[in-house]
Amino acid sequence: MLPIAPDKISHQIIGASIEVHRTLGGPGLLESIYEAALCHELILRGLSVHRQRPVQVVYK
Repeated sequence: MLPIAPDKISHQIIGASIEVHRTLGGPGLLESIYEAALCHELILRGLSVHRQRPVQVVYK
């Protein structure tokens, strides 16, 4: 699989987010429901998805 340019990934993520919002509405559901729907939509669009990955944050 060839790498995708960051602007194209951003376009896919924003489009998928809008689709989830149009379909499920919001706010009102649990965050986990929107997360699952967004992951599903991203997979349908051919993107690889990892849920709830740990991220190291340095603060001060």
